[in-house]
Parts: sequence; structure tokens; C-alpha cells
Amino acid sequence: MIFPADYKSVGMTRTDPTGRIGGPIYFTTEYLIADLPAGYQIYKVKSEGEGLLRKLVSLSLIARGKEIIKFEEKMDSHDRTKLIESAIALCNGRVNTVIFEGMDRHTTFIQNPSLHEVMEIEIIDIGPPEPPWLAFAIQRLTRSGILGELNIRFTTKLIDLRQFEGEKMVFPCHASELKGKYLDTDTDIEDNSTLVGCDISKQIFDLRFPDLTYKHINMCPLKTEIYLPTKPFITRCCQSKKSGIINLNGIDGAVVHWGASEYDIVDAIRMLVKVLKGNQDNIKTN
Repeated sequence: MIFPADYKSVGMTRTDPTGRIGGPIYFTTEYLIADLPAGYQIYKVKSEGEGLLRKLVSLSLIARGKEIIKFEEKMDSHDRTKLIESAIALCNGRVNTVIFEGMDRHTTFIQNPSLHEVMEIEIIDIGPPEPPWLAFAIQRLTRSGILGELNIRFTTKLIDLRQFEGEKMVFPCHASELKGKYLDTDTDIEDNSTLVGCDISKQIFDLRFPDLTYKHINMCPLKTEIYLPTKPFITRCCQSKKSGIINLNGIDGAVVHWGASEYDIVDAIRMLVKVLKGNQDNIKTN
């Protein structure tokens, strides 16, 4: 796949550039799109020299004519994952290159688009209540384009607590509206009940009902009792001290606080991507 790292490296011309070898070209230009009456041509540029204008040494044709199609809508040029996905939908064997025009009229292109370079991050979240905040917030952030330059896309694994509903089941909070008892509101919890909650919930149960015998299903994603991540992930925890980059069973992930703001979530995702790209500092191991 050829996808320029930045659209500032892509130049545009409406005249045949092959007659300009030896002439000046802007110093950032690595690719040149020629919009000609006969159709588009895209070249790889080689230049030499110093300063703003450099000497054009050679042009290597990488796509032309019917191999190229221009995307009809203006796009966010920074949302690389969306551009790749859009290009894949248009390439069909004959067409192998898609030109995109950004909202600011800057232009870029993708040749032989592939998701191979796009990292997949799994959102591990818990519900109800609905919608689960982390999954909902990341969906909003993705639509906004704020994560666009990271070359990532998300899948969601929802731990659905409805699978544990029952008369002798105890849940941490009444806001979930699950069928059972609630640790924060009910006083008539029976002996030999089952608590579905995290370590903090267990501590509260022990303090409130020290004489009761009960079973405990730990629903915290960090405990991996209900679900074990198989790919890089982001999840949330009610303990602030556990926020940050962690490693669960050899898989790197990010943890945010249960009520993290969207700003905090963006920061955590950017930190995780940095780790996935090779910076292994400040990783907690569970």
C-alpha cells in the first residue's frame, strides 16, 4: 500500500510534469498528482538540493488513467482508517488507486489499500446500564475524527451481566436494573447468595454483611474471570490507581477510570498506540 504519511507531501499540477525534469519543485513534494485532460497520473518524485525549491531529478509513474478514481465526497484527510476503508470499497482490480480531497481542499491518495497497517483495539466494556459508557464514548470519538491519525479501528466485547440475573444474585448498583438484589440499596440480602461484582464490591459486601456466606463472580475485566483479551484492548476500572497501560497475559491494554472523560479516553488510546508501536515504558503487568 502507498499512502503518504502527510498530505503536505502530495503536490498537484494541471500540466504534464514530465517536461519539467531539472526544474524547481517544492521541497516537501514526494508525490505528484497530475490532473490532465486525459485523466489522472500519479508520480513518485525524486528531488535534490536545499531550500524551499529544489531540483526535480526524476518522476516515476505509479498509477494512471483507469487505474485511478477520485472519491466523490470531501473527506477528513487526517482520518486515515476511514480513508483506507473507503478506498478498499472502490478498488476492484482495474482500479487500484483512489484520490481524496480534504475539507480544506488538500489532496492525497491511496494505492493498493489494505487494513494490514491498521491496528485493531478491542473495547472491553460492561453493561447494563445502557449504553456502556466506554464503548459509547469511543464510538463518539471515532465519528469525530479525533483518533483519525492513529491508524486504528475498534471492535467491542460487551460483558453482558444479564447472564447472571436471578433471585439470589447480588449486583453492585441499582442503576443496572438487573433482576436481583443491589449492594447499594437492599438490606434483605440472603445467605448463600452470589455477588457479581469487582474487588471493591466484595469489600463492601464483607463490611455490610459480615455474617453471610456467599459466592463471588468477579466481573472486573482486569481479573479475566469472565473474558480473556486476545488482542490489544481498552477497558475501565473503578480504581483510579489501576489506570494506565497494563499487560494481561501477554496482551497490552489501556485502563481508564470507570467514569473517565472523553479527554482521558483519548489520552489513554494515544498512549496505548505509542506502546504498540514499540515504546514499552510504564507498563504494569497483571
